[in-house]
Amino acid sequence: MFESGNAASEFMSEPESTRAAAPQRELPASMVERMTLILDAFDNASSRLTLEEVACRTGLPRSTVHRILDQMVRLEWVDHASFGYCLGRRAKSLGAGDNGHGRIREAAAQVLHELHLQTGMVAHLAVLDRGEIVYLDKVGGQLAATLTSRVGGRVAAHATACGKAILAGLQPEQVDALYGAGLSRRTDRTISDLAVLHRELGRIRQRHGLAFETGEAMAGMACVGAPVRSPQGPVAGISLCGPARPGHLERIAPLVADAARDISRMLYPELGAPRRGRRLADDSASFAVPDTAAQLVADDAGAWA
Repeated sequence: MFESGNAASEFMSEPESTRAAAPQRELPASMVERMTLILDAFDNASSRLTLEEVACRTGLPRSTVHRILDQMVRLEWVDHASFGYCLGRRAKSLGAGDNGHGRIREAAAQVLHELHLQTGMVAHLAVLDRGEIVYLDKVGGQLAATLTSRVGGRVAAHATACGKAILAGLQPEQVDALYGAGLSRRTDRTISDLAVLHRELGRIRQRHGLAFETGEAMAGMACVGAPVRSPQGPVAGISLCGPARPGHLERIAPLVADAARDISRMLYPELGAPRRGRRLADDSASFAVPDTAAQLVADDAGAWA
């Protein structure tokens, strides 16, 4: 008993700091470990986190997280927008194999076919890859042979209606990062100035994503495009293309807007159930001019807000 009492006295005589000290977790030393912690902080492909939330979930210092996230954004492992951070193209592609393109193409296939049957024009589905769009599908019968687009082919996004519809869903600084080296020209009508592109994208946002293009990608051809959206932003775009005819794009624009919404809702049910398609008006009807094209989709503005 006496010896036990001495042992207890010796324990009590130890410095309080020694007794109270809890083992501290060692922070991972390598960049790979820290990147892994940050990627693991995102529960799924649609997770959106603030800087503080990432720091809290990883246990890393806020300054360290901010520095690493900046590098991961540049390398497209993570995307940064007004809401915070989400997984980027590279991270999503590891889990999806084809970055989810097969699922997008499957959801859009019937809608593209119906668009072609209703209008006789060539329907496209494309996704953004850096500053270009990559065509996932093309439906158009004999007219399709007159267009240079092809499944798997690439074209500068800013030269197409489909690409501009997707770009309009990005933050301006993201667009700047894509085209820091300048804008390439395909025809003499292609936008080649970044400030002009930003103004064009602003007009597209006012039309809730509806984009127009005449002779910018291919002389004599015109397109109208709209974005396919997830809750986080655009994941693809669709378009109808054909020979340029006055007033024709504005006439078919509502069909493209409706089709893009239907594909979005099939891919992301949380956006709401797909709605019945809009019927094409008679040629004798009075159609909107380009400056009032926003009114064509004004009744659906809330769906894209």
